[in-house]
Amino acid sequence: MRIALFATCIVDAMYPRVALATVRILERLGHEVVFPAGQGCCSQMHVNSGYLKDALPVVRNHVTAFSAADYDVAVAPSGSCVASLGHQQPMVARAGGDEDLARRAEAVAGTTYELSQLLVDVLGVTDAARQLGSWFPHTVTYHPSCHGMRLLRLGDRQQDLVRSVAGLEFTALPDAEECCGFGGTFSFKNPDVSAAMAEEKIANIESTGAAVCTGGDASCLLHLGGAMTRRDSPARTVHLAEILASTREDPLEVSGPVELSIPSPAARTVRPATTGGTR
Repeated sequence: MRIALFATCIVDAMYPRVALATVRILERLGHEVVFPAGQGCCSQMHVNSGYLKDALPVVRNHVTAFSAADYDVAVAPSGSCVASLGHQQPMVARAGGDEDLARRAEAVAGTTYELSQLLVDVLGVTDAARQLGSWFPHTVTYHPSCHGMRLLRLGDRQQDLVRSVAGLEFTALPDAEECCGFGGTFSFKNPDVSAAMAEEKIANIESTGAAVCTGGDASCLLHLGGAMTRRDSPARTVHLAEILASTREDPLEVSGPVELSIPSPAARTVRPATTGGTR
C-alpha cells in the first residue's frame, strides 16, 4: 500500500522523531511511505480561536497538497489534527463560500487516518510484539487525548496496541478521560487553569509508578512533559509511535534525551509523493 504521511505542525517542528517512527513502523509492515510536498498546518489553531477567514487559505493548502498526491490512504500521528480534517475543514470551506473545496476536504479527510486507526482498522495490527517486533521494557501508563476519545472515538485502539508491546508493563491511569489542560490555544489564553489541569493529570501519572506516559498526540505530551520537567517528575512522556517503533535490536532509550535511533539521511529517505489523483 502507498501511504501518505501528514506530519502535522507540532511533530514537524518539535518531534520529528515521531514522524520518523511512524515511517519506520509502516515500512516494517512492507508499505511505501510518501510525503506530499507543500503540506503544512491543518488550520486547527485558527479555527479553535474563531479565525475562520484566516483558516480558509490554510485549509486550501492542505487539501491541494493531498489532492495532488498519489496515495491509497494518509496517516498522521495526531488524533487532534485528523479530527480537524473531518470536523473543521469542510466547515471552514463552506463558511468561506467554497463548496468545491468543502467536498475536496471531505474526500481527503475520508482517506486520512490517525496512526492507531490505520494500524488496527486498515492494516490489521493487533499484536505489536508479533507483527511489528515492538519491544519496550518499561512501566507505561496511557493518556487518551480529548480529540481521540471524543471526536475520533478511538476507544481502546491505542491502549491495546501499547499493551501488546513485548517487555512493557502496563498500568492504568486514574481518571484517564480527564483533559490534560493543553487544548491548543486554551493553554495560552488560560495558562493558570491549564497548568492546574496538567498538575492534576501528572499527579495521577505519578501515582501509577510508571516511568513513561504515552499517548497519540504530541501536543498533549509536550504540555505534560514540560510540566513534568518543571516539577522534576520521575516520569516522562513518549509518543505511541516511538514505543511501537522500538525493538530489541534498535531500542528507544529513555534514560537520557528521548531519541529514536534512525539511520542517517544517506541510509534511507522518505520519497516525495508524485502528483496525480488520489487512489
